[in-house]
Amino acid sequence: MRSLVKALEVSARTLLDTRWTHARRAVRDDVDTRSRVLLDGGVVALLESLRPLARWNAPVLEVEYPTHRDLHLEGRGLRLVPSYFCWRRPTALADPALGPVLVYPVTTRPFDSINLHDNGLERLLGRTRASVLTAVARGGPRSTSEVATAVGVALPSASYQLAVLRDGGLVESRREGQFVRHSVTMLGHRLLDKDEGEFR
Repeated sequence: MRSLVKALEVSARTLLDTRWTHARRAVRDDVDTRSRVLLDGGVVALLESLRPLARWNAPVLEVEYPTHRDLHLEGRGLRLVPSYFCWRRPTALADPALGPVLVYPVTTRPFDSINLHDNGLERLLGRTRASVLTAVARGGPRSTSEVATAVGVALPSASYQLAVLRDGGLVESRREGQFVRHSVTMLGHRLLDKDEGEFR
C-alpha cells in the first residue's frame, strides 16, 4: 500500500502539478459562465448550454453515453459537475443509491495559451476583435478599461469592439456598481475552442 501511495504521489506531481492552475481555472470559468446562464435564462437555458454534450428534449436530458441507460430523478435534483479530467462525453455515477450527478468535460485548453497569429479566429474576427475576445476569456469578468489595457488599445476602441462582440452573442455585459463587466458567452467559448480544434 505504501508503494502504491508513493507511486500516486509521484505521478500526481509529474502529471498534474504543472496543469493544476489551468485545471482549476477551467472549472472555475465554467461554473461562472453557467451560473450566469442560469441567472439570466433559468434552468432551461442552463440545460441548453450543455450542447453539444447533452440535449434538452423536455422533459428528458439526452446525453451521448456508451450504453443505453435511463436515470429517473423522481423528484431529486440533478447535480452538474464540470470536470477537467472528464474526456469526450459526460458521465453519470453508476450507483443508483447516490444522488443523481452528471459529470461533464470542460475546456482543457487554457485561454492564455491561445496563439492569435495566423489562426482562424483572427481571420474571422480581425486581430483587434480576436484579441479583445481572448482578453475577456482570460481573466473572468473584466471591465472595459481592463480589456483596453490588456489588449493595448484606446478605451473607445475597446468599448466599440466589445459592443460588436456583444451584438454577435460572443460577449455579455453586466453592470456592477459604476463598472460594466464583460464575460464570454458559451458561444464565445465554443468559438475559442473550435479555433484550437479542441471541442471536448
